[in-house]
Amino acid sequence: MLSQQLKELEYHDIVRREVYPSIPPKVAYSISEYGQRLTPILQAMNDWGVGHLAHLTELYGEERSAE
Repeated sequence: MLSQQLKELEYHDIVRREVYPSIPPKVAYSISEYGQRLTPILQAMNDWGVGHLAHLTELYGEERSAE
């Protein structure tokens, strides 16, 4: 599943894949220049999530907000 998603992200130029000729084989992934354009969107999603957790804590208290 993960390998298929990484292949799709590579195909769409969102990540780069680098294979190192070693034993055992080593593969490294990094975000491409084009993929870095997603940073503001991902940051906005993270900010919303942090705010949402604060909202849940406010509504339900510390113990119930993690459910």
